[in-house]
Parts: sequence; C-alpha cells; structure tokens
Amino acid sequence: MADPKGFLTTGREVARTRPAGERVKDWNEVYVPGSLLPIISKQAGRCMDCGIPFCHNGCPLGNLIPEWNDYAYREDWTAASERLHATNNFPEFTGRLCPAPCESACVLGINQPAVTIKNVEVSIIDKAWDSGDVTPQPPERLSGKTVAVVGSGPAGLAAAQQLTRAGHTVAVYERADRIGGLLRYGIPEFKMEKSHINRRIEQMRAEGTKFRTEVEIGKDIDAAKLRRRYDAVVIAAGATVSRDLPVPGRELNGVHFAMEYLPLANKVQEGDLTVSPISAEGKHVVVIGGGDTGADCVGTAHRQGAASVTQLEIMPKPGEERHANQPWPTFPMLYKVTSAHEEGGERVYSVSTTHFEGDEDGNVLALHLVEVEFKDGKLEQKPGTERRIPAQLVTLAMGFTGTDQANGLVQQFGLELDGRGNVARDGDYATNVDGVFVAGDAGRGQSLIVWAIAEGRSAARGVDRFLTGASALPAPIRPTDRSLMV
Repeated sequence: MADPKGFLTTGREVARTRPAGERVKDWNEVYVPGSLLPIISKQAGRCMDCGIPFCHNGCPLGNLIPEWNDYAYREDWTAASERLHATNNFPEFTGRLCPAPCESACVLGINQPAVTIKNVEVSIIDKAWDSGDVTPQPPERLSGKTVAVVGSGPAGLAAAQQLTRAGHTVAVYERADRIGGLLRYGIPEFKMEKSHINRRIEQMRAEGTKFRTEVEIGKDIDAAKLRRRYDAVVIAAGATVSRDLPVPGRELNGVHFAMEYLPLANKVQEGDLTVSPISAEGKHVVVIGGGDTGADCVGTAHRQGAASVTQLEIMPKPGEERHANQPWPTFPMLYKVTSAHEEGGERVYSVSTTHFEGDEDGNVLALHLVEVEFKDGKLEQKPGTERRIPAQLVTLAMGFTGTDQANGLVQQFGLELDGRGNVARDGDYATNVDGVFVAGDAGRGQSLIVWAIAEGRSAARGVDRFLTGASALPAPIRPTDRSLMV
C-alpha cells in the first residue's frame, strides 16, 4: 500500500493549466510544465490499495493501478514504468487523452474526490522518457511470419508493437502522409504535442516495425493482393465516416466536417501549411456536437482568432453529480468543462439545427435552430423557440458512423459486417476471412483511445496464435466484453 493514511490526509490536486489568455496565443499543451512534480507522489499516496480495485474494471486495459501508484508514491519511477507498460503500450497517449473511466470506478470516489490516476500515469511515463527507461525491445528471434497492419492509430500501433516484439515481421500501412491516424491529425497540438507520437514511432522502428505512409489499401494496393503477400492482416482502419447533418443549406461554403477542419490546423503545426485553408480567424464559428471532438474544434477556433464560438448540443445539459441510473462504479455522463471551454465561447444545450442560411455568393451566413425536449422518449421541437445565430464557419462534430467503405477495402477482402456496420469478428478478433483480423473502431465502432489500445493488444494475441498455434502475449479482451464504463 502507498500511504495508509494518504486518502485521509491529502486532498485531490490536479495538473495546473496555463492562463487561458496566454495559452490561446500558442499551440503548446495547456498544462503548466512541471506542475505535477511537487505533488504527484502524495497524490499517488491517496490510493487505498483496495481489496477489490474497481479501477481495474473501469479500465479496458486492466491497468495495474494500485501497483504503480505505490511505486510512484515511493518515487521508484523505473518500477512504476515497468508496471505501467505491462498493460499499456502508450501511456503518454492515454495519460493525456483518455477520459479516465478508471477514476470514475475508484473506490475512494464513492464519497471523496477520486485518486488522480490519469495525472499519476502521465507523470510516470514522462519521467520514464526523461530518464531513459523507455528503450526499444526488439525480439530475440524472428518467427519468419509476416503481418500487415492497416491503419496507424492507437489500435494499429498497439497491435504492430505487440506482434513485432513477438518476433513477426510487421508493416504498418497508413493512407495519410504521417503515422498516427487520428492521434496525429484529429487531436489538436494543445491536447497532445506530436513529439509524443514521434518518439514512439522511433522506438517501434528500432524494434523492427516497418511503416508505409501514403498507401491506401483498397485503392493503392488491392486488399486481396495484400492478403496474399502477408501471412496475416490486421485491419485497424478506424471508424472514419463522419455523421452528416442533412438539412437545407448543408452544401454552403463554410460548413465542414470536424475531420476536415482539425487536420488542416495540425498540418500548420507540422509545417506543411503556413495558414489553414479552413480558418476561424475573424469569423463567427458554430460547432455542432457537444463531445470531445467538438471541444477540440472550440479550442482550435480560439487559437485561430475566431470572433465568437458557439457549441451546440442536441441533448440536455448533463448534471454535475451522478444520476441515479449511473451509480458508482459506472462511467457517468457529467457536465464537463474542458480546457477549450475555459478559454471562452458559449455552450447551448437541447437545440437542433433546422437549416443554414447563405449569402449571395454561396457562403454560410447564419444558422437557424430550435429548442428540443424529450416527450415519450422522443426528441421533439418546442414551438416558438426558433432563432437565428451568425455562423461564418460551421464544423460538424457529431461522431462517426463506421469504417470507410468507399476505398473498396471491405469489399475486396470480402468482409462481413455486423448489424451496426462494423467489421464482424469472433472472440479472437478474427473476421470471416482466414488470416484477417480487426481491432479498434473498425470492429467496435467509435470509442475511446484506451479501448483502441486494448483491442490492438488483444487482436495481436489472436494473430500470434493463428500464426504459431500458441501465444505468450497477454490474454485478450473479448469483443463482447463490456467494462463498467459506457
């Protein structure tokens, strides 16, 4: 156990963010550098080392949280890093981007503020990188088997690293010009600087993983040919088809999917562009969608100098306390103020867009909305609540509907889909096509980064067993399993 009285004597403290007026002038991560160092050991000491650590169940990766909390409390950072990496290939990603369902399941959270698990996690991995504890782990011998991984997001990278370390020769195919998937081009720099991705890629290259960018399977390479070239294939292409908003005026200039808007801002930070072709500078911006992607659009618009930012959500405003139907240790839907929301803008709940209004040149000029309410379990418009708000740039951040099928990948492989339009798979993450496996959002549907890594690791075990008849890789999370998070 860490500090036996820590949860009684130490209050919860989290990483401090830089002043909003300062951070919107740059694209650096929002947190004050080094703000966790003086407090993190005591924060780790708040862990009670519960007899039944529900944080394990809250985490799809099954992270050994009490163990690395204990090491962090004792400031044995090398041991903490080893325990952290035992279940998670990329804790610097989850420590920055995961919504921390583990904290919602923390036993201390029943009647006190939960342990700052996410902050402890990111502190451990940052220290590990700084001290040189993160090194390449190439396999002792090669199996002679080859694997292609389609997609370089967190699921694909996790699968590739596990399979490379198991001794297989792995090539990762990515249709974009850089490795990382949505980690690279969907997550703004202020949430996670891309240097964290770059150094993981270098570690994986040193271990033997090969990377092929600007290659789209289904277009540049026929999927069937890819299957014949490799002993196994892992599809980790994500659920990249954005949910559209088919209302009058959708065709106007200035109405874009979030995943058209955000990647361009990231390309500016990569040095590929001087100015984004879709910029919020001086414009009234409306973000449709109240989730994390919407918040990313809000923060990006602030940094581009928007005249105003309004975020719309069709659902009612969540409460600040757990609802009775979301008891501990489930992951509750609570009102959340992200760093982007701290920086300004307006959030409007229980509204639906009826149509967009354009000017004579075909540019969006305004958005018309109406308030909605639940009646008999259905959302209905409230008469007399229609109004118009200025909108010169609109981003649609309403989630994703499934894997891209326009490139022919699904058809060329001959993959079966489930009832939700995801690639169907069995308990070993195998599809209906022999030797073809699926991991992450492509098989699960839109989900969290922590689920993507868990599925990548799990699919890797299925592939390893397919290739060799057995596997020493960690046991998988079955596709039908559900943690205590929603």
